[in-house]
Amino acid sequence: MQRKSLDLWVGMFVLLGAAALVFLALKAGNMSSLSFAPTYTVTTRFDNIGGLKPRAPVKSAGVVVGRVADIRFDDKTYQALVTLSLESNYKFPKDSSAKILTSGLLGEQYIGLEPGGDTNNLAAGDRIKMTQSAVVLENLISQFLYSKAAEGKEGE
Repeated sequence: MQRKSLDLWVGMFVLLGAAALVFLALKAGNMSSLSFAPTYTVTTRFDNIGGLKPRAPVKSAGVVVGRVADIRFDDKTYQALVTLSLESNYKFPKDSSAKILTSGLLGEQYIGLEPGGDTNNLAAGDRIKMTQSAVVLENLISQFLYSKAAEGKEGE
């Protein structure tokens, strides 16, 4: 009898450990917030997406309104073509803008949507034309160093 009780507790502990591993895997893969709500897709183009990844959140006013569905490179315009999957219950004007933002100083990147003032809303297949690319820390540092080097040459 005692052996069966011990086996039961060990089995429950193993199941709990497996559930914890699944939870951590979903959290690490940014899949923990799966939504089965109906969505519509819109596309955007960025000159530089930085570290943006598929399944990254799309936020407006700090609220997750969708996810990045796909990222591809357009070899005709030499830009990144980003497909956004927005939840159908969130409507945005056609003249909305999209920016690539960072959570914290070195956190994950996400897309921030700023609503415009148009009376018509985005529909499936539309394109957000006004975009702002990611701020790349390495580019900022190199610009700073270049400007300091230029100041040093002027002083000679």
